[in-house]
Amino acid sequence: MRELTTDVAIIGAGTAGLNARKEVEAAGKSWLLIEGGPLGTTCARVGCMPSKLLIAAADAAHEIQESWRFGMNVEPAGWSIDGKAVMDRVRRERDRFAGFVVAANDALPQDQLIRGFARFVGPTTLEMDARPGVPATRIQAGAVVVATGSHPWIPPVLRPIRGRVMVNDDVFEMTDLPSKAAVFGTGVIALELGQALHRLGVQVSFFNPGSSVGPLSDPEVKAKARAVLGKELDLHLGVDVRTVEAIGTGPIRIAWRDADGEEDEGLFDAVIAAAGRRPNLGVLNLEAAGIPLHGRGVPVIDVRTMQAGDAPIFIAGDVTGDRTLLHEASDEGRIAGSNAARFPDVVAGLRRTPLAITFTDPQIALVGQRHAELDLRNVEIGEVSYDDQGRARVMGKNAGLVRIYADRATCKLIGAELFGPRVEHTAHLLAWAIQQGLRAQDALEMPVYHPVVEEGIRTALRDLVGKLRVAGGCPPQDRADGPGE
Repeated sequence: MRELTTDVAIIGAGTAGLNARKEVEAAGKSWLLIEGGPLGTTCARVGCMPSKLLIAAADAAHEIQESWRFGMNVEPAGWSIDGKAVMDRVRRERDRFAGFVVAANDALPQDQLIRGFARFVGPTTLEMDARPGVPATRIQAGAVVVATGSHPWIPPVLRPIRGRVMVNDDVFEMTDLPSKAAVFGTGVIALELGQALHRLGVQVSFFNPGSSVGPLSDPEVKAKARAVLGKELDLHLGVDVRTVEAIGTGPIRIAWRDADGEEDEGLFDAVIAAAGRRPNLGVLNLEAAGIPLHGRGVPVIDVRTMQAGDAPIFIAGDVTGDRTLLHEASDEGRIAGSNAARFPDVVAGLRRTPLAITFTDPQIALVGQRHAELDLRNVEIGEVSYDDQGRARVMGKNAGLVRIYADRATCKLIGAELFGPRVEHTAHLLAWAIQQGLRAQDALEMPVYHPVVEEGIRTALRDLVGKLRVAGGCPPQDRADGPGE
């Protein structure tokens, strides 16, 4: 067996692992980077970037389809969607993004990039099975960073046809668009991919035994999203899928009972499982690491330091099952790598205000504390409807609801849930305001141009400040709030 020693062993060469490696190297410590899967991050290969490429094509098609609102006369026979060309661009640009990451890995010292799957056999001892041309390997590390990512989850009802089920990884390998697709799930990935396919001419039906729409938890915003998206998309919420069966090598038959008790069935060319992802923990043998685990086998960690218990083991990225987003994985990787290099002198790292965006149309965003996390006894909520907001109406995208939360005692902004046009931008403004500790009236003093969608945020802040003042907080400002919309 080959024996290797290092200051820090990093399991996983994705976003978190690569950032951890940089921190270890910057600290002057030795490292080994271990990867058993394909190189290139989840974001570049099968996540953020290819999904946005597909959405960009769908947005272009939708603008043409909706141009009648502005007096355009687009005859259906005058244009068409070339599914092969759409998917060819998605794959080409996806490969370009992923290629940058692969090239960066190729530039690393190849004796420090170890290919294969590692497992714990002791607190900081790892073993890897032999591979063709490579003997079995034992690695003794001073500290370990686990950044193994996540994988798509397949609902049990689909497992009998597993060979025919696509996950988000597979969607971007399609060479053409299907005619009819069933999407299982109505979360972030499901809505982004499903709406994009729908706008590219695919007949898409969504199936979810629950009632969730995206990541929303605010009942008012969720209801609005469900109503607006339900006008465009074939959403089956609270559904009981009875049978899923492949008809030979042909279509897949799905039979279901809707929430109202109505029975139905349909034939689909493609079935996409987009019901969430699970941490990649299977081969790690974490029990041998001697760290505390949740009932489902996920490590218990301090999210400020990324440390598991008091061990020299640090967990980062999607494998935590917590904030499964690229910018969070980057931060977690940096914190984990820095602390692994300096162990046992572990320190808390910067954790930014939570910010999550779903690139549907209208978009969805969560900032700071979600509604489900609030103690409503101590919170005031300001809101704005985008149904008649000026700039949104000008663009023909006047649909949505935004609710902003503030602490009643301090008047500080603490969170928001957004559903509306271009909230990917307005959500950033709120995230910055929350991280800066601004009070609602402080944010209301910030400049806003006219006419822009940001004026909607100002309307919500005015509503919020008014409610806070009624509750006895937020003394009046010395100057006017600015012109009305």
